[in-house]
Amino acid sequence: MKEIQAIDRIATPMLFPYEPQMFWESIRKIVREEIESAEIKKPDIPTYETPGLTYKPLYKIAEVCTIFHITKPTIYDWVKHGKLKPFKIRSRVYFLWQDIDKLMHPE
Repeated sequence: MKEIQAIDRIATPMLFPYEPQMFWESIRKIVREEIESAEIKKPDIPTYETPGLTYKPLYKIAEVCTIFHITKPTIYDWVKHGKLKPFKIRSRVYFLWQDIDKLMHPE
């Protein structure tokens, strides 16, 4: 039993040449730098602007999904229940900005 107690008193070898306080300070510094760089590099929110227009009158289904952060099946469900009215131009489906705005700001 005395041998085990004697082993516990021996300092454990350090695997890296830093004092624990210096190590944790360097870790904190690295984390702060990464957080600051992540805040600077925020992803750009896609803008849907058309030159010459104050707003874009028609939106594709993918753009509506991006605006509302939803999936295509949700859009199909909204069309089925009458929340959005689709407009088909050739083989593409579009939605009016006024309809999208009504969903974003219900009165």
